[in-house]
Order: sequence, then C-alpha cells, then structure tokens
Amino acid sequence: MAFEAPATRPANPRFSSGPCAKIPGFTLDMLSDAPLGRSHRAAVGKAKLAEAIDLTREVLGVPAGYRIGIVPASDTGAVEMALWSLLGQRPVEMLAWESFGEGWVTDVVKQLKIHAEVKKAPYGQIVDLRTVNFDNDVVFTWNGTTSGVRVPHGDAIPANRQGLTICDATSAAFAMDLPWDKLDVVTFSWQKVLGGEGGHGVLILSPRAVERLEHYTPAWPLPKIFRMTKGGKLIEGIFKGETINTPSMLCVEDYLVSLK
Repeated sequence: MAFEAPATRPANPRFSSGPCAKIPGFTLDMLSDAPLGRSHRAAVGKAKLAEAIDLTREVLGVPAGYRIGIVPASDTGAVEMALWSLLGQRPVEMLAWESFGEGWVTDVVKQLKIHAEVKKAPYGQIVDLRTVNFDNDVVFTWNGTTSGVRVPHGDAIPANRQGLTICDATSAAFAMDLPWDKLDVVTFSWQKVLGGEGGHGVLILSPRAVERLEHYTPAWPLPKIFRMTKGGKLIEGIFKGETINTPSMLCVEDYLVSLK
C-alpha cells in the first residue's frame, strides 16, 4: 500500500523525532523538587532514581522479574549496550523498515562484524514476521520513529523461542501496549512519548537476557560504559538507580513529573 502524508498537521508544532512536546500545562515550577547540585550517589539522588525505576515498572506494567536500568546516551546508548553485550552467541536476524532500524543493521554488520541475516521493508511497510526464525537473536524496532510503521502484536514471536528478542521501543513505550513475555530486551528514551529531556535511556532486561549476560562473554572488548556484569554476575546496582555515569537530576525530576 502506498504511503500518504497526513492531510492535517498537529495542532502543537513542537513535535519531532527528537525532543517532543512537554506534558499539558507544563511549567518549570514542576521541577522545583529536583536535588540540584547534589550527587546522584547521595541518598536523595539514589532515591529519585529508584523512584523513577519503580514508577516506570508501574506505568508500563513491566513484570517483577525484569530488570529496569537508567543508562547514558538516550535510546541509542541503551540499544548499543544490548547489541554489544548480548549478540554473538547465536545467529542474528536484523529487521529494518525505517532509518533507526537500518542504523542498528549498520552497527551489527559493519562495527561488530556479525554475519547477520538482514530483512528489510520499504517505508510504509513491514517485514513479514512469519519468515523470521526466532531461534536466532532478532533485533527490531516496535514502532518506527521516522516511518510510524509498527509491529501489530507479538503473536508471531513464539513463547518457546531459543533466541533473544531485542526491541527498540523508543516510540512505542507509553504509547502502545508491549507484550513483555515476548520481549527480552526493551529500550526507550524519555524524550519521545513522554516529552522528556534528552540524554538518558532506559534498558529493560528479561530473565533470559540476564542469563545470557551472566553466561556469555563477547569476543570483542566492551567499553566501560557498556559493561553490565562483573565476575560473571549482573551488576545489580545499575537496575536499582546506581547509574553507569552521571545523570542530570533535573532531567530525572522531569521524567518523574511525566510518570506521575
């Protein structure tokens, strides 16, 4: 089916693939409780980050067994952490139907040099998920930020799959239901659906993804900013608010306002 541009434009022009419109009625006064000038490692900073993780779980309905971590470099950082840390143990299928998905293809094939099977669809269309072998690790976007094309549901993903499903959901989280039992890695950033500020990402791992992290070591070196294990065990602090690098407590407060 041919793609047609919408006949009308959004009433609010503050809409893009980057930072999007703030919540209705937003004012800077809403951020007055931000612990500015305090360390994210201080009690108040840790409490704010832990609250952000707890509210993320509550609002999105993330299962109790899944880990939620706040990570650097927006959705891009979260996806790259997953790709560099998890891929390489099993064959890989890369699915792309818009620019961000194609970017992950480039990173996996040209940077990690994994001989992945690449399946692409043109803008306005989607890969036939019935042709995907989910016994491989599969990387895809749920809702294309630039094309708007979305996975209709998780029915094509088998419950007894052998591979991991790695889903870039930055334009889907908070906007559409995600089938958590079918997703092993989910990433998003605050600045899309919630209209938050840029620079911070969220990485959600299923128990199967954690198991992979603890029992598989990639052949390539991992930058410090990507490392989620130490001594073969998950660094649990990452998923309790002890972030890998220094987060903006002002942005964290903004995220909490949106969640609430």
